[in-house]
Amino acid sequence: MKARVEISGIDTSKLPTLTHEEAMELIRRAQSGDKTAHDKFVTANLRLVLSIVQRFYGRKQSVDDIFQVGCVGLIKAMKNFNTDYNLRFSTYAVPMIIGEIRRFLRDSSALRVSRSIRDTAYKALQVRHDIETTSDREASHEEIAACMELPVSAVTYALDAISDPVSLYDPIYHDGDETVMVMDQIADDSCDGERWAANAALGEAMEKLTERERQILLLRFYHGKTQMEVSTEIGISQAQVSRLEKNAIKELQTLIS
Repeated sequence: MKARVEISGIDTSKLPTLTHEEAMELIRRAQSGDKTAHDKFVTANLRLVLSIVQRFYGRKQSVDDIFQVGCVGLIKAMKNFNTDYNLRFSTYAVPMIIGEIRRFLRDSSALRVSRSIRDTAYKALQVRHDIETTSDREASHEEIAACMELPVSAVTYALDAISDPVSLYDPIYHDGDETVMVMDQIADDSCDGERWAANAALGEAMEKLTERERQILLLRFYHGKTQMEVSTEIGISQAQVSRLEKNAIKELQTLIS
């Protein structure tokens, strides 16, 4: 990232920084209703939101929209943060900001997940956060399920359901002009190299046929129609269909061999 970044009219290079003690004091005052402390604390933590927003670049949603949603997560974290614990605010806020952004992306996605499954997933995320905050380690699905008194399969299913979908065209590696996408890492057992080469050769050969010959072959062998049905559809006799079909097949055999 550049040293100077402007989002929603804010120059992040000029944002103030806070010590841990200053941050705790501002949070206490903000939670007591001090509007000035509230605004000062949020402004000082916009860099934190920006650092998280960078993870979501490339989405269809506007970066400014994601940034604003991240700010909502920041404010929620500030309101719910307990200053009595010896915990840095960023440790508590990052999961909440990420969760708020992911919720926004899920709710605006074409893929819909039922309300009950989403509620289960959000509760599981909160339980996971609580476990990891108190134990300082990654929580397993078994632990989360035990706390929620649910089967492990229900927790796993709910968390999988709200995971961000991955496009086959998402890049996973860049090396100069070369880009490796997700689809490049997935094997297709139903299509080996020889079959792919044969299909490619057939496609090139089909392009060299006349429009009518291609139409007849597609109707006969792709749509499964009889020669009589083809003759009726394109307005020529069955004998002509038969002759054109034989000529087209012979031409394909010559071109492919």
